[in-house]
Amino acid sequence: MTEGNSIINAQLTPLPDKVGVDGLEDKWRAVWDEDGTYKFRNTRDRKAVYSIDTPPPTVSGSLHVGHVFSYTHTDLIARYKRMRGYDVFYPMGWDDNGLPTERRVQNYYGVRVDVSLPYDPDFKPPFEGTDGKKIDAKDQVPISRKNFIELCEKLTAEDEKLFEALWRKLGLSIDWSQTYHTIGQHPRRVAQKAFLRNLARGEAYQQDAPGLWDVTFQTAVAQAELESREYPGFYHKVAFRFEDGTPIYIETTRPELLAACTSLIANPNDERYKQYFGQEVYSPLFKVKVPILAHPAAEMDKGAGIAMCCTFGDVTDVEWWRDLKLPTRPIIQRNGRIVMDTPDWITDPAGREVFAETADKTTFSARKVIVDKLRESGDLDGEPTPTKRMTNFYEKGDKPLEIVTSRQWYLKNGGTDAKLNAELIERGKELNFHPDFMRVRYENWVHGLNGDWLISRQRFFGVPFPLWYPVNASGEPDYDHPITPSEDRLPIDPTIDVPEGYAESQRDVPGGFTAEKDIMDTWATSSLTPQIVTHWAEPDEASKALFASTFPMDLRPQGQDIIRTWLFSTVDRAHLENKCLPWAHATLSGWILDPDHKKMSKSKGNVVVPNEPIEKFGADAVRYWAAAARLGLDATYDIGQMKIGRRLAIKLLNATKFALAIGREDENHHVGEAAEASWNPADVTEPLDRAAMAKLALVVRQATEALEAYEHSKALETIESYFWQFCDDYIELVKNRAYGTPDEQGHVLSEKAVKSARTALGLGLDAFARLLAPYLPYASEEVWSWMHAGSGSVHRAAWPVVDPYIEAATGASPELLTWAGKAVEQLRKIKSEAKVSMKTPILSVALSAVSEGVDAIHAALGDIAQAGRVVGKFDLVAKHTAESAAEDAPETEVTVETSELGEPPVKKPKK
Repeated sequence: MTEGNSIINAQLTPLPDKVGVDGLEDKWRAVWDEDGTYKFRNTRDRKAVYSIDTPPPTVSGSLHVGHVFSYTHTDLIARYKRMRGYDVFYPMGWDDNGLPTERRVQNYYGVRVDVSLPYDPDFKPPFEGTDGKKIDAKDQVPISRKNFIELCEKLTAEDEKLFEALWRKLGLSIDWSQTYHTIGQHPRRVAQKAFLRNLARGEAYQQDAPGLWDVTFQTAVAQAELESREYPGFYHKVAFRFEDGTPIYIETTRPELLAACTSLIANPNDERYKQYFGQEVYSPLFKVKVPILAHPAAEMDKGAGIAMCCTFGDVTDVEWWRDLKLPTRPIIQRNGRIVMDTPDWITDPAGREVFAETADKTTFSARKVIVDKLRESGDLDGEPTPTKRMTNFYEKGDKPLEIVTSRQWYLKNGGTDAKLNAELIERGKELNFHPDFMRVRYENWVHGLNGDWLISRQRFFGVPFPLWYPVNASGEPDYDHPITPSEDRLPIDPTIDVPEGYAESQRDVPGGFTAEKDIMDTWATSSLTPQIVTHWAEPDEASKALFASTFPMDLRPQGQDIIRTWLFSTVDRAHLENKCLPWAHATLSGWILDPDHKKMSKSKGNVVVPNEPIEKFGADAVRYWAAAARLGLDATYDIGQMKIGRRLAIKLLNATKFALAIGREDENHHVGEAAEASWNPADVTEPLDRAAMAKLALVVRQATEALEAYEHSKALETIESYFWQFCDDYIELVKNRAYGTPDEQGHVLSEKAVKSARTALGLGLDAFARLLAPYLPYASEEVWSWMHAGSGSVHRAAWPVVDPYIEAATGASPELLTWAGKAVEQLRKIKSEAKVSMKTPILSVALSAVSEGVDAIHAALGDIAQAGRVVGKFDLVAKHTAESAAEDAPETEVTVETSELGEPPVKKPKK
């Protein structure tokens, strides 16, 4: 049905003998693929397109039921918008580069990268799957970077096939021709092109600076990837000494960093230490002279109130080092061990001997050496006392992060630029968050930034920086003058490709060039998904048309936990490159909780593999469970909800089959044969039918308003509630009239009354097929095929509008149906309490109802009598005002005054 056409013409197909949800997924998925039901048609009209920046799931093993939860929320909107007439651009990507993939490949194949090794075209990995077991680094076979990348590409391709199969089974209405890989050629070109433009505008820069470093993965880590965890340790009370030997005590959890100490720091308002500011003391064991300085970040109530600043123990050390212009004395290597050579700032012979004992040791082993030496020297006051401290970890790492100085690439994000920070805050205010309370998380993150975005990683499987550097006569790279390629050469790999004007023979030689070996952080590519899928800045005409019709995009759906990473970084990139928001709306899904109300995660081992509930209950049932949850709120994994969803899908099938079968016999058709029907709202003439249409108009309006506000669960609740009332009350009330069955007194019903019931049933079930289509795509498609053969998919049909149902209602109140349902409920209650069959006739009955219900029940008295099998006297009286005003009135709005039952029907003997 389209807006403006109130008559629904239906081509009714033969009905199946039995109905059920089993088998529907395979049946309709094949039809959708063949017909291109969800294919983006690119109308080239931006106003007619609804574009979705779909999250590319990380291809690093397996999906869990939480993914099914959030991706269903997206699909509900996609399906709704398509039925609203939009050409929906709904692509799917795979995030297949970065640390998670590398770690999976290392464990799956039992390999690790050694950049010094040559490529082996005949290499065979030692394993083909290790059942999820972690292979120790010492047992991993070293291979070349190129061999490793080939294994990454091989494994991710296999994983992506499994992921796609799951998404298809779930019924996601994705255009599978619009699929991309973050490590693919086009995304690499986009990422490198965006970086080169950032570089040209001064938004990307490199710097030698202290940064967070993961010693396991051997890579720098950005602020957004930090995770604060409680970590056990010990406080050590250690004496620094003035020239005359007088001690001043500090307390530290990291005595192994004593050799890196640059100063002692106290709060300028701390009366205990004001007298010492500007004086110098000697560090224990190493006898290095360091000053006592003041800084407002020193905490007077923490430890001794005075702390040693080492380069670098934590981020506070970095702050002090930068603000007070302290010397740099690093002793931690990238592998997490103490440097091999004794630093030149340690001049005391005994101190140099102590340091030599810690050289190349892990921080744990070095700590033990230093603590033992402090005991011997008398500089340790008492024994270490246990404590627990919050320590920074890489979100995917197992060991605390270290801070090392290295050359890294950064991208401006407002962390060091107040003007840019304010602009990004304003962008957040422009964005429509669903739910709106998520907006504060974005703002808090942007306000709290303390540095620019570190985008370089010392890894292997990712998008390379498209850069080379000149090598001077001394063989040293000139990092201040990077060599960049032209955009038409992208994507490139600088470790393989050669810059213009050079030859391969000049690689890594004086007077030649050297490649930038770092790769981009995976978020540096993922933050460009809007530009990737819309083919930003591509020269061909098709890409230009696609970009014009899809960007800025309409929707970014994602998890609440990556607002600080994915959502913010995407806003930052679009602001810098496109001077606008990347999308108008952002929907944030909550987390899935296990039955104990704990967040599901692979690390906790409480995840559910999504294939299991889909196989057991069906995709529609699992989608129903997901759809019942509101955006932004956590939801429990609930099998009970899935069972309800399955019952709902089956009820839609059964109710539609029942209603469509009515009347075929008297039109000279067998029940299983095809027929035609024309459901014209003008043919709805009976009060009860009009009331049902009035309620349907209200439901369509409320559901539409909810979905327009991205409140899918509210819309589902509205639709489902009336669907059950329609089935349990309305169909039961009118089925005899729809069949044309004479009433209980034997009176033949008018053709007009019969047609009214059949039309209302047709209008109602046609509407429910469409209203439930985003939620139950398989069951809805099945029933649509029964009533609209040859008209295409329900998922390309128009979303219901209120006009035809208002026309059919002609001013009726939806409450009439409610009152009629209450009356039938009381008639059934008579038989239930008497423990007789519902087919038992009622010889006489008197009902009483509150005054506002009497007229409604009178209007539908004939249908009520047939539904309740009232064959004799049927009286209805108004209740007294005092009774109707009683506190329990809502439970006794309709009551039985008197009744008389006939003989129960004789049961036929079973054959």
